[in-house]
Amino acid sequence: MGVITVSAICFERADGTVLTVRKRGTDRWMLPGGKPEGGESAAECAVREVHEELGVEIAISALEPMGEFETVAANEAGFALRASVFRTRVEIAPRVQAEIEAARWIDPAVGIDDEAEAPLNRELVFPLLLGERSRS
Repeated sequence: MGVITVSAICFERADGTVLTVRKRGTDRWMLPGGKPEGGESAAECAVREVHEELGVEIAISALEPMGEFETVAANEAGFALRASVFRTRVEIAPRVQAEIEAARWIDPAVGIDDEAEAPLNRELVFPLLLGERSRS
């Protein structure tokens, strides 16, 4: 099985909703981000990708590492996904562009049961967020 390496950002609003995006020609919602280019750190990749996809400029210093996750890829059958996920609560105004077809803010409590959400979100990121929510 091949492995796809990506970096992504979990944008969290004060109300607990998380930004997910759907790429053109796909049916799964995922965190904004993408594949690194030569020599990029995971954080540099995440910042570049959200700028390209959503017109959002964010400083690396505004990101907090959330974790390194492994699961199955959402849109590439037979591939595993290795994702470096960062989080931020910086307020943004995303503009869908590049290969992104749509964006939405979703409550992880709803998204965890939404089959259209990527496995990374349903199996790993959303449960982590909900666990934090239950402890606060």
